[in-house]
Amino acid sequence: MALAPLLALTLGFGTPVAAAAPRCAQASVEVALPSGTPLLDWSENLVYDAQGNLWVARLYRNEVQRYDAAGALTARVPVEAPGAPRFGPDGLLYVNSGDSLAGSGGAGSVVRFDPAAPNPETFATGLTMPNGAAFDAEGYLYVAAGSGVVRIRRDGSIDRDWTDRAVHSGVNGIVVQGDALLVSANGGPLGQILRIPIADPGAASVVAQIPSPVPGVGDFADDMILDAAGTLTVTTISGQLVRVDPRTGATCTILRGEPMTSAAARPDRPGELLVGTESGNILRIHLPEA
Repeated sequence: MALAPLLALTLGFGTPVAAAAPRCAQASVEVALPSGTPLLDWSENLVYDAQGNLWVARLYRNEVQRYDAAGALTARVPVEAPGAPRFGPDGLLYVNSGDSLAGSGGAGSVVRFDPAAPNPETFATGLTMPNGAAFDAEGYLYVAAGSGVVRIRRDGSIDRDWTDRAVHSGVNGIVVQGDALLVSANGGPLGQILRIPIADPGAASVVAQIPSPVPGVGDFADDMILDAAGTLTVTTISGQLVRVDPRTGATCTILRGEPMTSAAARPDRPGELLVGTESGNILRIHLPEA
């Protein structure tokens, strides 16, 4: 995501883009955790743990921070240029590392640690700018990297055959929906949502196009979250929060604000999301009824 503004400028002009989405019910927003230092506190990604703590990847601070339910900072874990933090089936927190130019050329990795005693250890290596991440029901970890989607086995080795069939440029966010992955891709045009069958990664298809607020200029689709009803909520660098029905491709922009990077659902509040931003603010989003 750190290169998103550059990509938006270099890839957006002259590419096919979707028309503006129809007007729909709007979300409301407030700042839940203000940025200490704008941009330096860039909140690249975030996730809740089972205890209600929020873990935030601070890209330019090279650390993952833990906040308790009251918003107090309770831990700082060193991780170089952290991307998505995601909890694995073993209860450990897995964090992409090298989500920057420093992670190009296969220098990126995935680290993991016990959230109760955070001491990062390397889990997987050889990744190029790893960004989004998601686990499937069998414990495979899928990473959206500069080379495409990478599938990592439970022992940390890369499934090369699968990965070689999932080469897509500009992938960013990733979630698992049943037997498929939903992935945001910005390799041209910007703002596509792809479906990649897990059993046949070479058979990817476009299921939706994120609308652009500016005619003729695409919007960079960053991370996304999938709710229990199967609806995606996608963050974009123009500051849109877009609902997507991956079954029909229908889109609906529910919020326009500052550039947003990622979203996390509160386990105890289904109508609320916390959203990361490029400024470093963590936003509390009150969702409209679907």
